[in-house]
Amino acid sequence: MNYQAAIEQARRDPEGFWLEAARSLDWAAFPARAHDRDDDLWFPDGSINLCHNAVDRHVAEGRGHQQALIYESPISGRAATFTYRELLTRVAKTAGMLAGAGVKRGDRVVIYMPMVPEAVFAMLACARIGAVHSVVFGGFAAPELAKRIDDCQPVCVLTASCGLEPGRTIAYKPLLDSAIGQCRHKPDTVILLQRKELRAELTPNRDIDWQAAHDAADPVDCVPVKSTDPLYILYTSGTTGTPKGVVRDTGGYATALAWSMAHVYGVSAGDVYWAASDIGWVVGHSYIVYGPLLAGCTTILFEGKPVGTPDAGIFWRLIDRHRVKVLFTAPTAIRAIRRADPDGAFVAKSDLSSLQALFLAGERADPDTLNWIADLLDRPVIDHWWQTEIGWPAIATCHGLGESEIRPGSAGRAVPGFRFSVQDDNHRKVAPGTVGNLLIEQPLPPGAFRALWNNPERFAEGFADFPRHYTSGDAGMIDADGFIHIMGRTDDIINVAGHRLSTGQMEEVVAAHPEVVECAVVGAADALKGEMAVAFVVPRRDGGNPDLVRKELIASVRETIGPIASPRSVWFVDGLPKTRSGKILRNLLRSIVNGEEIVVPQTIEDPSVIEAIAAQLAETAAD
Repeated sequence: MNYQAAIEQARRDPEGFWLEAARSLDWAAFPARAHDRDDDLWFPDGSINLCHNAVDRHVAEGRGHQQALIYESPISGRAATFTYRELLTRVAKTAGMLAGAGVKRGDRVVIYMPMVPEAVFAMLACARIGAVHSVVFGGFAAPELAKRIDDCQPVCVLTASCGLEPGRTIAYKPLLDSAIGQCRHKPDTVILLQRKELRAELTPNRDIDWQAAHDAADPVDCVPVKSTDPLYILYTSGTTGTPKGVVRDTGGYATALAWSMAHVYGVSAGDVYWAASDIGWVVGHSYIVYGPLLAGCTTILFEGKPVGTPDAGIFWRLIDRHRVKVLFTAPTAIRAIRRADPDGAFVAKSDLSSLQALFLAGERADPDTLNWIADLLDRPVIDHWWQTEIGWPAIATCHGLGESEIRPGSAGRAVPGFRFSVQDDNHRKVAPGTVGNLLIEQPLPPGAFRALWNNPERFAEGFADFPRHYTSGDAGMIDADGFIHIMGRTDDIINVAGHRLSTGQMEEVVAAHPEVVECAVVGAADALKGEMAVAFVVPRRDGGNPDLVRKELIASVRETIGPIASPRSVWFVDGLPKTRSGKILRNLLRSIVNGEEIVVPQTIEDPSVIEAIAAQLAETAAD
């Protein structure tokens, strides 16, 4: 099947298209129908177990000897490999450990752990017994962890004694104890994995040692669940108020992921697939754990950074060592590598002949960064787009369907099953090439969220502004050839003297300058024009004259977009504030330039970055 045939079949006969996709999985009861339009449920009469499909099935089919999970931790200096048979043993025992702690089908389990194999075992073990897991990024601050515990009310929390970051060890137990102390809901049990870098004291009558409980547990079998039963709750990053818990169903999600591995990423059983993300994010759920294992691939769990652990060559050495076929990472990781190794010297030192494609997502991939890494690798570099709510790619160049045209600045075309629309604020469809509100027509395909935990009102809000459409919150445009361009969040569209301008388009121009490694453009309040653009630029470490570069950047924006878009100011900074998943926190930059109160979210990777920028602007204003 090629892309055009797939997109047409998914539009013409979604029922048949998705039932056929579901046949790639083992079902306890195969669904008689794909979609219930009244309740918007996928495979409503099916039953399945995702762990069986991700682990047991491959052993039964004779692939027990194949590598399933490779653990690489350059921070700790440890590495390990687990075959599918070994993974089955560990997951079944971990499931027995949970059952021994009283966890039953439908119970919630919070997983607050670093990037270690036991975290993957825990997620699969929850799926094995029908429990609902909620992974919270390891090291998350106590108040935010407390909100999530109170919201999903777990009977058990799985944690570790510590997490590791370059140059520091983060003790998890004090954070967890503080969070539980703030909670109205108190979990019955905490199961703690001791790491050799730091041991933690167990709280009597609540805490259990992971290793002891695991060793004493009897393995348990998979429990079939309804296709519509929740697999997990994942709280979206950047939440400052009540957390928004995205609920993922089981059968629809499994079907969508299995289909995407073959048709978006172009991988199959036996291939090595690496998503360099974290299990705390949706990318980690979908493409470190569940997607690759459903496809029978070998997946890599990486505890490290793209630079500094130990250098900017770690990605390329691991691709060489493990013969990785597809790498998936964030554009911010490539920008960090580019800044540390601008000439790509490390790329030349590794054998990358196994690599067929690099996929990027999580932050808009500016054409300059995309072209830089594409030239170095001489491989397809594919930007693609999706969200926590969606669960799997919605816009992409479908590598597995034979698509090859890549249009820098675009995330690709609609993935089969998704129908996009761009409308203005008055609900009118806009002409091709016009920026507006990026919407997805209902019903959303399998794998997308069907609810928010304990919050039906907030779930309905995502569909309220534009009837029969899901509002992505992104501004975008679809060109005449169907390529979709994400221009930034809708609140990143600025109004300059009555002209609606995309800061993403401005960033594209700024990033093209050879002295610029990374940039962000935000709108600053202006008494005369309403708003004006302000650019924050991370320059090359051996960059040229700042005054000259500043003039060239302003001139480039004027010439490319127009005088109306000319930045009011250009600030050179050492780094941009980002979440741990690599998203630039433009709202914080906007608050700084507008003199507003700065509310730093718990998801920020390095708070000192925003402090340094605020101090830099304040010092200049004082002068």
